[in-house]
This record gives sequence, C-alpha cells and structure tokens, in this order.
Amino acid sequence: MGRYTGPVCRLCRREGMKLYLKGDRCYSDKCAIDRRSYVPGQHGQGRKKVSGYGIQLREKQKAKRYYGVMESQFRKYFNMAERMKGVTGENLLSLLESRLDNIVYRIGLGESRKEARQLVKHGHFLVNGRKVDIPSYLARVGDVIEVREKSRASEKFKELVENNQRVAPDWLEVDLEKMRAKVVSVPKKEHVDIPIAEHLIVELYSR
Repeated sequence: MGRYTGPVCRLCRREGMKLYLKGDRCYSDKCAIDRRSYVPGQHGQGRKKVSGYGIQLREKQKAKRYYGVMESQFRKYFNMAERMKGVTGENLLSLLESRLDNIVYRIGLGESRKEARQLVKHGHFLVNGRKVDIPSYLARVGDVIEVREKSRASEKFKELVENNQRVAPDWLEVDLEKMRAKVVSVPKKEHVDIPIAEHLIVELYSR
C-alpha cells in the first residue's frame, strides 16, 4: 500500500485527537476534530467495543500517522529500538523524533511534517555542511541542521521564519535568524507533543 493521499483531517478524527497534520489550520476554529470529534464514516458515531488488540493497533496507527511514516519504516524503527540499550518503547519514540523531517518541523521551518518532508526532499537543508535530501535521516547529538545558503533568500523560508510561533524542544538549540539548529541531546518520551502509550506498541509487535 502506498502513502495515504486522502484528507488528513480524517486521520485525526479516526484517532480521536489532533495530530497536527495541517499546520496552522490545526490551531484554528476550522480544525475538523473540534467540529466533528467522532470517527469518520457512516457509522462513526456508533458505539463500538474495542478489543485489546484493537487498542494496541490504534496506538501504533496514531504514532505512524503523527510522524508520517509507513508500516515498513515503522517496523524498521521498532527493530532498531529493540537492539538499543534501554526501554524499547522509549527508544522507538526517540528514533522517530530524531528524523530530519521532524526536526525541520520542530524548529518551525515547515508548517507541517508533510511540508517539512517535501522541503528536505527538494534539497533545501544541510546536515554538518552536506546536503541531505532524505527525510528519514536520523540526526545524532552534535549534528547541525541548516537551510542551504541559496534557499535562505526564498520567500518561503522568510515567511516561515517571520510567522513561526513554535517553541522548539530543549534537545534542539535553535537560531531561527540563521535558519539553523543543533542537536544537543537525545530526544526523550516527554518531548513528544501528543500522548503515545508506547508500551502498547511494544505489546502489539511482541504478539
């Protein structure tokens, strides 16, 4: 199955919470989850009993949709998290937070993770002075992410900087005027903006 290309507001409604997939619209009164907080579809307002497996599956789907990754990628991150020292679920969230497209979004140089992913793919960003156009690139402590000099003069990035009201997490050291950020520590579970019960994801994959 390819990447989902339908209305992303349906994804928020399906998970029952804001996943911040449409940038500024998510903070306005036009947000679909505020207007219709029930599950989309003909039977969305009906009550359904959810099994234990269903609860675990929804938690995995929520995390996948929030970070904009597909099943094969998500499973890859889970396998990496299992091999790392520490708690698997927390390692998983740390890996997802370390994605380059997520960092670009976190520092305010993309209105949504989807837009951040497109900007990375178009080659607008450098990591430690080298162009990186892979959104799934996993940044490490000490990495410096910045907008290419040729791209800084574009109206798009000027507008993003002027309108940015996002507060970057403390694992990133941000200089927005220079359109630059440095990874100063490993992201942790508490840095994730939405509640994710990562232990349910671990239980799902451990079945």
